Amino acid sequence: MANEGVAKFLPQELIRKKRDGHALAPAEIEFFVAGLTDGSISEGQVAAFAMAVYFNGMTMDERVTLTRGMTGSGDTINWAPLNLPGPIADKHSTGGVGDKVSLMLAPILAACGAFCPMISGRGLGHTGGTLDKLDSIPGYNTGPDLESFQQVVRETGCAIIGQTAELAPADGRLYAIRDVTATVESIPLITASILSKKLAAGLDALIMDVKFGSGAFMQAREDALELAQSIVDVGNGAGTPIRALMTDMNQVLGRAAGNGVEVLEAADYLAGRGRDSRVHEVTVGLCAEALILSGLVPCAEDARSKVEQALDSGEAVVRFDAMVSALGGPADFVANAARLIEIAPVSVPVYATHAGHVGTIDTRGVGLSIIALGGGRTRADQSIDYGVGLTEIAGIGEEVGLEAMPLAVVHARNEDTAEMAAAQIRAAFTIEDAPGKVGPTIWRKVSKEDK
Repeated sequence: MANEGVAKFLPQELIRKKRDGHALAPAEIEFFVAGLTDGSISEGQVAAFAMAVYFNGMTMDERVTLTRGMTGSGDTINWAPLNLPGPIADKHSTGGVGDKVSLMLAPILAACGAFCPMISGRGLGHTGGTLDKLDSIPGYNTGPDLESFQQVVRETGCAIIGQTAELAPADGRLYAIRDVTATVESIPLITASILSKKLAAGLDALIMDVKFGSGAFMQAREDALELAQSIVDVGNGAGTPIRALMTDMNQVLGRAAGNGVEVLEAADYLAGRGRDSRVHEVTVGLCAEALILSGLVPCAEDARSKVEQALDSGEAVVRFDAMVSALGGPADFVANAARLIEIAPVSVPVYATHAGHVGTIDTRGVGLSIIALGGGRTRADQSIDYGVGLTEIAGIGEEVGLEAMPLAVVHARNEDTAEMAAAQIRAAFTIEDAPGKVGPTIWRKVSKEDK
C-alpha cells in the first residue's frame, strides 16, 4: 500500500484527533497505514500516534480497519497452488519470560498432519522473542523470501521465520517503534499487530496464548481477557477461525530464560530428555486446540493423544530438525544442541538470602535481568547476546536454600554483569516459610462461542 490512491490527510491532525479521544474514519486509518508502509510518516509521528492510541484506545471498527490495512500493506500468502494435504494452523503468544512453546508447537503440529507457517517476532520489552532464540542456532535463516518460506513449509510441515519485506510491512515498522516508546501494552495495537501477520499468512486456524500475571504485558487478568476477546472478535470477524487460551505468567515458563538456553530447553523437551510440567501443559493444550479448530481431530481427548504420540514417536524431533536444516542450520540439531549452542562462559548460581519456599516472583524483574546481561534490547536497532541467560529457575512453592537449591543460575560474559543480574533476581523472589499458592497454568479458553 502506498499513499498514491489514498485520501490525503495531515498526519499531525490525525494524531491530534486520536489524542483528543475521537474515533478515526476508515480513510484516515488507511492513510496512516500507507504512510507507515512507504515512510512518508516520520518515526516521531508514528510514536505519537501509538501513544495516542495507548491512552485513548480504538473502537472495534477502528481495530478491524487497522488490522485489515496492515494485512494489506504487503503481500498475502496463497497456499492453494501447493495443494497441501492438511490444514494451515498456527499459534501466537502475547509474550512471556521463558516462553519457548513455539519452538515445540510448530514441529508437533507438523507431525500431527497440520502445516504450520509461523511468522514470529523479536523481543518486546522484558520478554524474549522467538526469532532471537532461533538466531542462536548456527546458520538458521529467520528471513527467507516468501517463496522459500512456502517451500520449507511444504517439505517439512513447518517453518518459523520473521516478517519479510513483503509481508505486513506496516506492522514491521510499527512493531519496532512500539518496543522502544513504552506503547507495547495497547490492546488495539497488539490486536492489529498480531492479526495483520497472521491474516497475511493465509491461515485456516489460529490459536492464541494470551498471558497474564507479573511477567505479561497485560498483567491484570481482566486486561488480558479483554485482549483475548479483542483478538478473537477481530480475527473471526475477518474470516479466520481463532480461539485463545489464557495462561499464567506469574512465574517463568520453564527452567530457562534467555535465547540459547531456551533453545536447549526446547531441544530437551522434544527429545524427551526433560519436560517441565507447566511447559508441557501449555504446549499440549495449545496444540490440542489447534488440531480441533483446524478439523484434524473431533475432541480434546483425541487431540492430546495425537500430540503425545508425535512426541513419543520422535516425529516431532524429525520435523524440527528438518525445519532447521531447510533454513540453513545444522542437520540432527536436537541430538547435538548442547554442542552447537554457545552459552556464555561465566556461570553463577544465585541463592536466596535465607532458606524457605518461593512465595511470589516478579517475573518482569527476571526478564529485565536478562536485558541487563545483554540478552535483550533497549533500542530497536540494538544487537543482543544469544549466549547469556538463566537456567535452573525456581518456581513458586519450591524449596530453595542458602547452599542447596538456587533461585537460578546466571550465564554471563563477566563477573560484574553476573552479579548485577544476580541482585535483580534476588529482588524478584520472595521467600516464605510455607509454599506459595500456585494457580492453574491454563486459566480459561476464549472463543466466539462464548459471546
